[in-house]
Amino acid sequence: MMKKVRTVLGDIAAEELGFTYSHEHLWCSPPPSQKDRDYELTNYEASMQELKRFKEAGGESLVDASTLDYGRNGGKLKRMAEDTGVNVVGVSGFNKHIYFPAWITFDSIDQIKDRLVRDIEQGMDGTSAKAGFLKSGSWYNLIHPLEEKVTRAVARAQLETGAPIWLHTEAGTMGMEMLDILEEEGVDLTKVAVGHSDRNADPYYHLQLAGRGAYVQFDGIGKIKYYPDSIRVECIKNLLKHGHSDQLMISGDMGRQSYLKSYGGGPGFEYIIKKFIPRLLDQGITQEQIDTIFVKNPARWLAQF
Repeated sequence: MMKKVRTVLGDIAAEELGFTYSHEHLWCSPPPSQKDRDYELTNYEASMQELKRFKEAGGESLVDASTLDYGRNGGKLKRMAEDTGVNVVGVSGFNKHIYFPAWITFDSIDQIKDRLVRDIEQGMDGTSAKAGFLKSGSWYNLIHPLEEKVTRAVARAQLETGAPIWLHTEAGTMGMEMLDILEEEGVDLTKVAVGHSDRNADPYYHLQLAGRGAYVQFDGIGKIKYYPDSIRVECIKNLLKHGHSDQLMISGDMGRQSYLKSYGGGPGFEYIIKKFIPRLLDQGITQEQIDTIFVKNPARWLAQF
């Protein structure tokens, strides 16, 4: 039997996923430790309109990476999926230690694991919307002890449920070390995506990640404040040149009001489809490779149920 993708409206066949953004945010409210409230996306109408823009541009599925410690709301995600017709995949897990709730310190690894498993098998936030993947994260150039604890809980939840894993890496650091922890716990690294990898625009690092079997995710497209997209294009070409087209995923991580057109910012969810993909094609990347990156790879990563 072919494995399926778990969306907030239920399981679907992998081929139903279609064109997919593999890391975005529709609804989130970080804890008070995050003083910059630009990260807060709690205007339902604005978020829904942004999702509609994505659909009108040609998008079919979107992975929401807003976690338990980041103001996730499974009910809002379910409603947006119903209102727009976009397949929405929710997450269970955590971002990084500066956001962790107090109970992370006191609960055991297996108690945390059980909470994650409930989100995947029963539903998130008191709803029937089930999480479709797991998330853990690390800090800049180090893994905090609580982040290691959570990562081991995520690994054990993966082994119990089969759900794929996505890793937050602060500025693209500690990806290899996070994979080490997962591997110690027995996780198959071909089920893992290492996020924010393009924040560390180091072609050698990207090849190291891919060499271990993990998906390499570039999710800073259009964020010129870090560096121009020309650098991202060269990093993408490097992975393709070395035969890793089946391990690359691309998204925008437009998790700020100032990034989203419906909140009054930009470049918005349309940017990758309308501007970045045409640029990739213009610079020698084929339509077949585009389809692999945005259709085949997210479906393969998410179809674990």
